[in-house]
Amino acid sequence: MMENGPLVVETLPYGVASTPAMPSAYLDSLTELDRFEWYVGQPGDPAELVQRFLTDHGLGQGALRPTTTHTGPAAGAALYVSAAAGATMIGAPAGPPSPAPAVPDVVAVAFRDHPGRSRPARRQPSTDWWLGPWQPSWTPQAHAAAVTAARAAIGRGDIYQVNVVGHASARYTGDPLPALTRLGRLSNARYGGVLTGAGWAIGCASPETLVEVSGGRIVTRPIKGTRPATAPGRVELLTSTKERAEHIMIVDLERNDLARIAATGSVHVDELYKIRQWCDLWQAESTVSARAADGLTVADLLRAVCPGGSVTGAPKVSALHQIAALEPVGRGAGMGALGWVGPHHIDLGLTIRTAAADGERLHVWAGGGITWDSDPDAEVAEAAAKAGPVRAVLAAGPPR
Repeated sequence: MMENGPLVVETLPYGVASTPAMPSAYLDSLTELDRFEWYVGQPGDPAELVQRFLTDHGLGQGALRPTTTHTGPAAGAALYVSAAAGATMIGAPAGPPSPAPAVPDVVAVAFRDHPGRSRPARRQPSTDWWLGPWQPSWTPQAHAAAVTAARAAIGRGDIYQVNVVGHASARYTGDPLPALTRLGRLSNARYGGVLTGAGWAIGCASPETLVEVSGGRIVTRPIKGTRPATAPGRVELLTSTKERAEHIMIVDLERNDLARIAATGSVHVDELYKIRQWCDLWQAESTVSARAADGLTVADLLRAVCPGGSVTGAPKVSALHQIAALEPVGRGAGMGALGWVGPHHIDLGLTIRTAAADGERLHVWAGGGITWDSDPDAEVAEAAAKAGPVRAVLAAGPPR
């Protein structure tokens, strides 16, 4: 079974994994300095608690205010915020309970750098890895019915668009960390990596930037629209009226999110509906940027961007009410934020293409955005296509 205990990068059992977005210069040289974990239902505002932890270690504020100096031993911190914690930050429903309750809803791990130390020995991966059949939390028919219900909410004018997400889990034997590490190495996974704690682990292969901040510039890169990575698939994605309309709605939502924390007039769409590849899928991505408003804090930033608009919908709070009613289980480690906070740089990916392990099961989440033009069966198929590469790499045995 998986090792318990705090994350220490060099002790992962196969190869050397890292927190998503951790600078490569730190590979093999970090040790854990301090850790904060929080679960939905515990006291406190998670945005303020995260800000306090990061500030105590001299992290984050230099990204928002370039003149800030860095003092203290922390080189940076891994930061994870679940979708439920993000909803809590803005006073929206957190949704049903997580199917992986061992995984915290907020994790911040500060690291100390030890430059120049010798590369740690790598232990060989276990060869007894076994992953059982996937058990979904709903049937394809129930998923399709949720899409139909979402379309009805759109028809009533409650929302314009909403993301509907499904979950599946599978029993395992052996150590899940090599499988989660392989997941983080999937092609074009900008936020590929692993984060662990006592009795849980998260593996991420996300290509999507939730928020990146450096020098007072804030950037988000929403992804919305998916097709097979074939020539016909690319043409279909480029010409789909439904996909483009859905994408534009989310770009507008992201513009609104950034406008609440940006200097007046500084929000721009730098790229719109660019087609990029993740594994065997084409995806449509845009880039929205802004200049940070004076006095902006990390807590303000998290409240503005969490949970991510491309996995909630528009309007965001109304969409979260629909999500809480439509989805049978919580989003757990999926659809949240995971990345790195340095003294002068914040880089958080959206936890799509993400899996979590507890002491007995692996968990995956996948879904898609629903508009009035959505076809329920096509939405079920799209979610399966997104989950396919994740499930395949998790099931694979260790390299020979």
